[in-house]
Amino acid sequence: MVQVNMHEAKTRLSQLVELVNQGEEVVIARAGKPAARLVPYSPETKRRRGGIWKGKVWIAPDFDAPMPEFEKLFYEGEVFPRQPEDEDDPPRDS
Repeated sequence: MVQVNMHEAKTRLSQLVELVNQGEEVVIARAGKPAARLVPYSPETKRRRGGIWKGKVWIAPDFDAPMPEFEKLFYEGEVFPRQPEDEDDPPRDS
């Protein structure tokens, strides 16, 4: 941490900004007591606006309806589905 007085901060401002950009903490003091901290600039993030896809996207009313065929495969299906066996491949244990 670097602490400088007001007069020195005015004189060396560009050097102090460079220190801050390198990750150093710079404190500006008045009469030996910390008065301000120099920090790197971080741009504000744009606030997202809701509803920009309204009218452009359609979702079926039953998009989350159960799919018995899929559920059966998920719970009862094989972990590694069978592949057509080649003549060169040895048989797999089930």
